[in-house]
Amino acid sequence: MTVTHGEKVVREFSKQAATFGDPRLNMEFTVNLARLVQFMEPELDPEDVVLEVAAGTGLVSRAIARRVRHVTALDLTPAMLDQGKREADADNLTNVTFTRGNAAGLPYLDRSFTLVICRFALHHVPDPEAVVREMVRVSRPGAAVVVADLVRDESIGDADVDRIERLRDPSHGTILPADRIAELLASAGAEVKRTDPFDLVRPLEPWLEQSHTPAEAAAQIRKELAAELAGGPATGMRPSEVDGELHFTHSNAFFCGIAP
Repeated sequence: MTVTHGEKVVREFSKQAATFGDPRLNMEFTVNLARLVQFMEPELDPEDVVLEVAAGTGLVSRAIARRVRHVTALDLTPAMLDQGKREADADNLTNVTFTRGNAAGLPYLDRSFTLVICRFALHHVPDPEAVVREMVRVSRPGAAVVVADLVRDESIGDADVDRIERLRDPSHGTILPADRIAELLASAGAEVKRTDPFDLVRPLEPWLEQSHTPAEAAAQIRKELAAELAGGPATGMRPSEVDGELHFTHSNAFFCGIAP
């Protein structure tokens, strides 16, 4: 039986739901959360009606909930939404709605939201252009459209970084260059107003643990990164050794566009 990409996403992220907010395992989402909120700061308004697309457990939604009127956290994976709802309830957040839905076909009317964000999801979806187009469609004129994602570091040349990412998590798609994400926003009609690019050096083992990567695949990833450090072929992961422990580097970028 053929497994669809959506089924892969649900399978992989159901395994990760309970650990999504763990700063030891999920550095990408937790360490830079404050940085993303600060990046969004100029666009936040107490009357905002916000949509977080492919929200996971709604980390961003919950981080800004008390500063806006309402936030909808939309995701494809029920386990992620359930985890987010439990954590929102524990924090007494009453203005966050958790909804199941497809980022490439948002179940909302045109011009429904005053701020729309998608965080670290474009590299998982088969059609990132459709996702960005939908984000802009449901944004009111002048609304901020924020995309935060991994971006391809052009210094890695022809190295196939996505192959390693898929070994770790089969639902991974393609990491886009920063200029391609900017193009997607512009093509959908949004004017790119601000960007914030940065690198994050991460320890390898918590990254593998968080995704429950099978032992054989994890061993292959360790082997290839160690071989690159010893002068072998480039993996695109830019490995390093910190205190005797394997690390790698992710390039990130935040984009803020303004809807037409």
